[in-house]
Amino acid sequence: MRRFSLFVLLICAMQIGILAQSRSYSLKFDESKYTIQTFTFEGKDYKVRSFENIIYVANPIDTAYQKMNIYVPEDFYHDKLINGFTRETAAIFFPNAVGGYMPAQPMTLNGGRGNIFGQRGRGPGGQGPTGERPRMPQQPRGADMQQGSAIHYALAHGYIVASAGARGRSLQNSEGVYTGKAPAGLVDLKAAICYLRYNNRHIPGNKDHIISNGTSAGGAMSMLLGATGNSSDYKPYLQELGAADADDNIYAVSAYCPITDLDHADCAYEWQFNGVNTFNAAMMEMLDGNSGPAEMTNQLTEYQQEISAQLKSLFPVYLNSLDLRDEHGRQLTLDTQGNGNFKDYVIQQVVAAAQTAINQGKDLSKTPWLVLKGGRAMDIDFDAYVRAMGRMKTPPAFDALDLAAPENHLFGTSSINAQHFTKFSLDHTAVKSSMAAWDIIKMMNPLYYIGVDGSDTAHYWHIRYGTIDNNTSLAVEVILATRLRNRGREVDFALAWDRPHMGDYDLKELFKWMDDMVKRQNQ
Repeated sequence: MRRFSLFVLLICAMQIGILAQSRSYSLKFDESKYTIQTFTFEGKDYKVRSFENIIYVANPIDTAYQKMNIYVPEDFYHDKLINGFTRETAAIFFPNAVGGYMPAQPMTLNGGRGNIFGQRGRGPGGQGPTGERPRMPQQPRGADMQQGSAIHYALAHGYIVASAGARGRSLQNSEGVYTGKAPAGLVDLKAAICYLRYNNRHIPGNKDHIISNGTSAGGAMSMLLGATGNSSDYKPYLQELGAADADDNIYAVSAYCPITDLDHADCAYEWQFNGVNTFNAAMMEMLDGNSGPAEMTNQLTEYQQEISAQLKSLFPVYLNSLDLRDEHGRQLTLDTQGNGNFKDYVIQQVVAAAQTAINQGKDLSKTPWLVLKGGRAMDIDFDAYVRAMGRMKTPPAFDALDLAAPENHLFGTSSINAQHFTKFSLDHTAVKSSMAAWDIIKMMNPLYYIGVDGSDTAHYWHIRYGTIDNNTSLAVEVILATRLRNRGREVDFALAWDRPHMGDYDLKELFKWMDDMVKRQNQ
């Protein structure tokens, strides 16, 4: 009898959980539900009104992630100016904690960053994907800064902060259905923006000045938000979630080392790393958000070297099809060997990064692949530079032939954990596999939307990528920045000298850029 009672209680609890998961939520922002929190920034204490755990869609699939935290400087409620901004004119800083296209909870005031950089998702019945290849450990955003400092910086400088969580590729519900495959995470972030605009009269801040921010896959999400504003491609997904009936375009983008242009990232990676036949891999064991890397040096097999050469040969065809132009209007191209003025253009970005470092007082005289003249950076030996950087990933770097890469899992479906998303990998697959739908592949690549009719692409962009970051190709970042400029957008793009895969390392410069941009518009 006692066992029967326990069984009944268990069934009831499961039913309550299902009902809670399927309930409808109000989209009206409640101004009365807040707490006062404090933080210290540069020796000064600040008070903030914290509105946390706001479900931002009416019909959420996973309330563990489809929620948002909003932080407002308390001084705004006492009619005080902060950095020249009022409660009405303050821009909205919209950072996400997405890493590895995994699920991420909203960032919190004093350090919480959700499941950033590859931690396994914990949705209802959810488990992370299994059998993934070893990947290099990712450094947390702002690895050389205190946690939460981007949020602190924003609030201290008179910005409203709204950070939304988002579903990711590993999530499954209690029935084993995958609930976070592409484009779920991006749709969630769009829905959060819709919520902010829908509650325009009740949430402080200028909803026409929303500035997204992210790193790695989160940087890609930030770029997608900026590129795809109000595109009809995402409307059915938003409607299914019961997103607020409002626009989802944003004002500006801050993206650190975005891992994007995924359907061309493999050939771009081999354009850069072909001929580098050793790679450094690391096994990561995530324990309470911490990683313990064990680095290994491995040799590409003969077959992998053949795959690398084949992929490299595809890149010039792709690059030339883009009709990219430099600042003088000259088309950037490559010959069949991968040489040409586009390669020269990439080299110029590395040289510029070196010169910036020299201007900041760094001694680069012992950098063997850097050509200096009179104390100025003049050129680099590109092949020596790439060898010094080292290869991180085996070919294909993103659409793995064994479906083991994180991006393969991103392009799964509700019933399939991983799929190919390039014809090359499907043709060379090592396992039984299927191809992701084209419309899904398209929706995860900002290049298909930048400046295109039907998309309200953001005007202002701030993009950074480290000179020793080997997570993707430098070409991907240069292509994105150049396409944006060619489509009339204002782009602050730079390679950051000696930076690995990380973000939020130049917050002073970032917020100066943001201040200049927003205040110019407020005049």
